[in-house]
Parts: sequence; C-alpha cells; structure tokens
Amino acid sequence: MELCTKPRPEPTTAVDFRLDPELTAGLLDELTRLWTDVSNTGGAVGFPGRVTYDEVRPETDRYARTVAEGRHRLLAGFDGAGRLRATAFLGFNTHRLQDHFAWVTTVMVDPALQGGGHGRALLAAVEEHARALGLEALKLTCRGGTGLEHFYASCGYQEVGRVPGGLRVSADDYRDDIMMWLPLH
Repeated sequence: MELCTKPRPEPTTAVDFRLDPELTAGLLDELTRLWTDVSNTGGAVGFPGRVTYDEVRPETDRYARTVAEGRHRLLAGFDGAGRLRATAFLGFNTHRLQDHFAWVTTVMVDPALQGGGHGRALLAAVEEHARALGLEALKLTCRGGTGLEHFYASCGYQEVGRVPGGLRVSADDYRDDIMMWLPLH
C-alpha cells in the first residue's frame, strides 16, 4: 500500500531520512530550534502559541530520555549540509494488547520547506521504517481546526475518533482532538 494517495510534488530540497541518529548536543539543539520555528509559524506540535527556545528545550530533553530508554525512535530528515529539516518520533506501546502499533508524534517539517512534498516524504519514510520494525499499524492525533486531518487522510490515514473540544489551545479556544490510523498490511 502506497502511503500517500495523491501525487507527491518533487521536493525542492533533498532531504535524507535516517532512523535513530545519534542524539548529540548539537542535534538536540537543532531539534529544539526546529520545534520552536515550527511552533512559531503556526505548527500544531504540542504548544498552543508562540514559544521560546527555553520553553521547548525541556520537551526535547524529555524525548532524548525516552529515546535512550527505547520508548521512542527518532526519524530525522537532514539536508545536504547535514542540517535537521524534518522529524517524526515513533512511540512504542508497552501494553501487550497494543504492541502491534506505534504512535507517530512530533511530525515536523522546517517551515522553509513546507508545501514542497517533504511532509509526504517524511510520512512515507515513517511507514517504511515502521514496516521494517514489524509494526502492523500507525496511530497519530492531530489538532482540529488546522486541516491536518485532510493532509493525513491524503496520505492513507483514516480518522477513527474525535474528541470535541479535547484540546485547549487558550482559555477560549478549544479544538477537536482527532485520532488517525494507518494499517500497514
């Protein structure tokens, strides 16, 4: 099954996707900067609005710990100069009834590259690595009101659940928490 059903535009910048790059201090810094940039340009990646590097860094460090513990795997996309341009994490379930699928989290593409097919390429790489790891499905959630559910649907994910108002972006801005599922067989 091809991940994305719509034709992919040819990415304007070559990005090489690697599973489990070494989480050096430099890469953690790049990850924090990417996450900050994506958040500050409207990306729905866990923060409700504008953020600073110092606000994002504890979350980056948390991911580094869970990667070291084997609970997450990082898929990182690097440009020809070795600069981090895209990420997705695979989160593994510890419950025996759910160990056949992984969560896809913190899906990010550098804002300068968005709209050029890199998101589709990232999701295709996620699917490829998930299959190689023996997973049977992928699951993710996205924030309503952003249109992301349509993007993920165009890449083969099916909406399987929605919690109306499940995410509070601000005191008076509640968004749906949308669950998406991609069978890998």
